[in-house]
Amino acid sequence: MLLQPLRPDPQVPPVVPVVTFKQFQSVKPLEFEDSADPTKARAWLKEMEKTFALFKVEADQKINFASYFLKGEANYWWESKKALEGEGVVTWDRFTELFLEKYFPRFMKNRMEITFLELKQGNLSVTDYESKFTELARFVPEQVNTDKKRAKIFQQGLKP
Repeated sequence: MLLQPLRPDPQVPPVVPVVTFKQFQSVKPLEFEDSADPTKARAWLKEMEKTFALFKVEADQKINFASYFLKGEANYWWESKKALEGEGVVTWDRFTELFLEKYFPRFMKNRMEITFLELKQGNLSVTDYESKFTELARFVPEQVNTDKKRAKIFQQGLKP
């Protein structure tokens, strides 16, 4: 008689290990202190999200883990904002929305979009132009969401 391999019961959800803060902290996530540079704010959020994905951090842990890495004025901002949000649990999506309102407001996003759309090679080498193009393109994902769109805008900025 052949033994059949055990198959997981589809009725029972798989057990997902809970990550500890010590494990999360082991990758040394970036700290964020108040910054007028919106690219630093976006970079911090992206790094947090990458670390969350790496460790499969539970939704209810994200705020606690991330807020630990807010330092100085950013921490004071979060403490006051959290109090204004009321008694309920603030979700990661809500935190991200509040964080971007503070550190990457709409007018700055608009300014980055305009800078991207007006970008020309000018006196830059093609390599430097491409680097600047890539740096600014992350602020306008809808403008460069296909290779065709990306190539068209890139070519429009090149010297004849």
